[in-house]
Amino acid sequence: MKLRFSDKQKQVLGWWSRASPHRDKDAIVCDGAVRSGKTLCLGLSFFLWSMSRFRGQQFALCGKTTESVRRNLLPSVLPVLGALGFQCEEQRSRNRMVVRHGGVENTYFLFGGMDEGSAALIQGITLAGVLLDEVALMPRSFVEQACARCSVTGAKFWFSCNPEGPGHWFYREWICKAEERQMLHLRFRMEDNPTLSQETRQRYARTFQGAFYRRFVLGEWTAADGVVYDFFDASFVRPAPQGEAERWIISCDYGTVNPTSMGLWGKFGSAWYRVKEYYYDARLARRQQTDQEYARRLAELAGGREIEAVIVDPSAASFLEALRREGWNVRKADNEVLSGIRRTADALKRGEIVICEVCEDAIREFGSYCWDLAAGDRDRVRKEHDHAMDEIRYFVATVVAPEAREAAFYAGVVERPG
Repeated sequence: MKLRFSDKQKQVLGWWSRASPHRDKDAIVCDGAVRSGKTLCLGLSFFLWSMSRFRGQQFALCGKTTESVRRNLLPSVLPVLGALGFQCEEQRSRNRMVVRHGGVENTYFLFGGMDEGSAALIQGITLAGVLLDEVALMPRSFVEQACARCSVTGAKFWFSCNPEGPGHWFYREWICKAEERQMLHLRFRMEDNPTLSQETRQRYARTFQGAFYRRFVLGEWTAADGVVYDFFDASFVRPAPQGEAERWIISCDYGTVNPTSMGLWGKFGSAWYRVKEYYYDARLARRQQTDQEYARRLAELAGGREIEAVIVDPSAASFLEALRREGWNVRKADNEVLSGIRRTADALKRGEIVICEVCEDAIREFGSYCWDLAAGDRDRVRKEHDHAMDEIRYFVATVVAPEAREAAFYAGVVERPG
């Protein structure tokens, strides 16, 4: 197996070696752009370091979930280790892996740092090192607990992440204090990945906008501010297509006191068109509607069309049940906000979704949906003018994005985020 590494990747691979000027540092963090090659070189370096410096010790591989470790880190690293003569035995039911080479054997446990309760999962274990992939997505309590478990002499910490806002705790406490913490900080750009073509780099540059462009393409820790979809203008609005769609789906953001928004989506060719909407503001109307009344409004929006599925906010339990009793095929929406926003921006720019002229409330919200500047260390949108925005995001994250990934898989062009 022949691999090409950039100068920055080579620095990561050997930062701990005796010939390196950074060999005495306690930690390394690789942050920066997506697809910049940091995950492969950091993961490979971690295994080479741990297998050359320790015997019979325990280590931790951490992601937001154990499945994200298996998805993002192991598929790129394990084939390289195998080509180098390492034997890697994964014990999936125990979330651990045993690696052997030249008479040396070490154990690597997989942990997920999803929420504050995750810190308890890693308590009690003694580690000789920890790798935290996408550390900015993990709660501080989990990261600090993982580092505290590294009590073996010579232990080191290994971090990777894409940038968030400058108020993020990891940026303030680790990156800004890299020298104080005896940590090597390396910022990656897409140009640091020699396997990434110029065409792919240009595509990523077109995909993101605003703060996400500065973070995921330029690799900067920058605040999200202003309008969320700051690129949205009249060019993204078109008349509804004539004729019958290939498929029909309805998406819903349900509110009792807050507005309820529903969108009727039709698949015409390669794009989904939001051809019609229903928007009801109970405060403005001074009257709340029942679940059954909203179910009737949904039926009116469907207009006798064969609706494949109704995508609904997963927290709207009573409305979900009311729709099921009416015979609708109901699907709970993917409700990850930030990833959903990025997917929606990508879908709009690629022409995978189109907003039609009659959807006046959605068009209005696109111009008013803003970031919350008082959110502190996490990105957050303001909870206003967000009902059609949430419902459109549900549709993209639950229907459009999975279909796009499946199509890319069968075309043989899937690219793993890095």
